Amino acid sequence: MFRTIRTKFAVGFFVIFCVSFLLLNQIIAGIIASGNRQIITDDLIGLKNNSGVYVRQAFLINHFANDEIYFAQMAEEMVGDLRHATSDAVGAYSPAGELLYASDKTAFSGGKADDLRHAIGGETAYSVSYASGTASVLYAYPVVVDGKKVGILRFAKDYSPLYEQSRRILDSLYYIALAVFAAAFLFAYLLSSHITVPIVKLTKASSQVTDGDLDVNLAIRRRDEVGRLADNFNAMIGKIRGQIATIESDRDRLKGLHAQRKQFFDNVTHELKTPLTSIIGYAEMIRSNGADDPAFFAKGMDHIVQESRRLHELVVHLLEQSNPRTELRSDELERLDAARLLRDVCDSMAFKAERYGKAIACAANDGLFVEGDADQLRQLFINLIDNAIKYGDAGTEIEVRAEREAGTVRCRIDSIGEPIGQTHLARIFEPFYRGEAGSGESGSVGLGLSISHAIVGRHGGTIQIDSEGRRTSVRVALPYAEERGLFGR
Repeated sequence: MFRTIRTKFAVGFFVIFCVSFLLLNQIIAGIIASGNRQIITDDLIGLKNNSGVYVRQAFLINHFANDEIYFAQMAEEMVGDLRHATSDAVGAYSPAGELLYASDKTAFSGGKADDLRHAIGGETAYSVSYASGTASVLYAYPVVVDGKKVGILRFAKDYSPLYEQSRRILDSLYYIALAVFAAAFLFAYLLSSHITVPIVKLTKASSQVTDGDLDVNLAIRRRDEVGRLADNFNAMIGKIRGQIATIESDRDRLKGLHAQRKQFFDNVTHELKTPLTSIIGYAEMIRSNGADDPAFFAKGMDHIVQESRRLHELVVHLLEQSNPRTELRSDELERLDAARLLRDVCDSMAFKAERYGKAIACAANDGLFVEGDADQLRQLFINLIDNAIKYGDAGTEIEVRAEREAGTVRCRIDSIGEPIGQTHLARIFEPFYRGEAGSGESGSVGLGLSISHAIVGRHGGTIQIDSEGRRTSVRVALPYAEERGLFGR
């Protein structure tokens, strides 16, 4: 059983060439033999015609009657003349096949041959015999004079040169054909190897891919169908590697997102549970003995109010994060001064900054108009300044600036604190992302910057955070609203 295409090609070509070679030699040998028979036949016909003319003339010249007796009387002379004329051995026989005279009796020894038997029967015939590389022909025909059979003439003719020439021609054709077929077989084998070697490489490469090894690259540089097949195979493997890389990236992203969501829900659960537990505890204690202790009653009510506000703020953040809107409705838009809104936020956040040992320096001139929702933009500025307060170093100043540049209102908030790594900057706007564990203020669930990014996007602006050294800068760009309004109102 042949297992490889190359072996199948080689065996197939070999069988085809051998059969074709044998058939060709048989055909050529048959053609040469047929040609030799035709040459001999034509030669013997001519010999018969010439010798027949000679015999008839001899009978006429000697005024012999057409009788076998006269044929026997002139046999010796007739044989000598024909021997001299043809250079072949000649024998004269009676109509019954008895030898009358022969120029070379050894040439006709061996009894009655087939040709002689046919001549006795009134037919012309010849037989070819081969011996020791020679080829001789015995040719006999009945001599008929005036319609009467008077004797038989028999010739022994040597055709060895003809058959030797035919043998040399056949040998030459044999070796030429052998060389041609050998060259054709070699070319066919090399061509099959040229075709099958890349296929073998493709087979091995596909086996590697089947085994899960995608680190495969076929180095087949050809401009035919096999080359295009190799290029397509490499392209296919490249696409598979790309798809697998995408799948692995999506898988890792989903795992990370799942972990972030789990952390988020754990934090939310904790954040919801903590104020509720505190509220319930103080409420129960106030109900038990709060009326008898005014100081404790006031302290408990303050704590309940504080925790309720904290719980309300957390719920608002969650609702804001779950809002799927990406654009603002036209009825929500108004032309407002972002500088005035930013100064109001800085003034309201100054007290919290003071509690954290920090100060806010705001530089924003009026006239920085934008089209948007005042409550959402206020929340945007509160989130960004609140982050600067919570994550900045104590004793530092938070710089807040706003200015108009061409058709854009640009706001910048700079703070001094722990630097943010590039890895965290790349994911800082992702929902639920909190950066390094334990960084920042306790209780943060990683929603502020995600909400801020969504608000800026709804207003058609951009937001960017950079961290160089210990300085962190937040830059917000919003489209400037002309007097008629940015949205064509």
